[in-house]
Amino acid sequence: MTTLTAQFDVPIGVDSPGTCRRAVLAVLAVWGYQHDDWVADASVVVSELVTNAVQHGAGSVQISLEAYGPHVVFSVADGSSVVPRRREPDGRGGRGLVLVEALTRRWHVEEHEGGKRVRAELRLYPDADGPPPPPGSAREDPLQA
Repeated sequence: MTTLTAQFDVPIGVDSPGTCRRAVLAVLAVWGYQHDDWVADASVVVSELVTNAVQHGAGSVQISLEAYGPHVVFSVADGSSVVPRRREPDGRGGRGLVLVEALTRRWHVEEHEGGKRVRAELRLYPDADGPPPPPGSAREDPLQA
């Protein structure tokens, strides 16, 4: 099974979520991931992860995509070691990780170069298992990188 990867850095700023969202959607379109509902979910996930990085990080945001079959893993890294926590939504926010949790198959946070990286997996067809990775493949669990 072919694995597609892309990575780019964006300076942290108020325009970062939109810039990252447009770049990620362009990459996904080139790769052939164009199912409307799925692309909308991917757009929300990327926007929320980058927005969290902008609000709580420093320096730049590093975006990585890894796609194989019906699976796409989005990674957003920033310079802050503060681990994001899901909280109850209120008038000031708190909806980002609730949305990420609702729209992804799974997500987690890991240390990354003095900061953190949030990884989230979306499945193109969430109700189907999709084709299995090759036996013994390091890609059996894309979040265990």
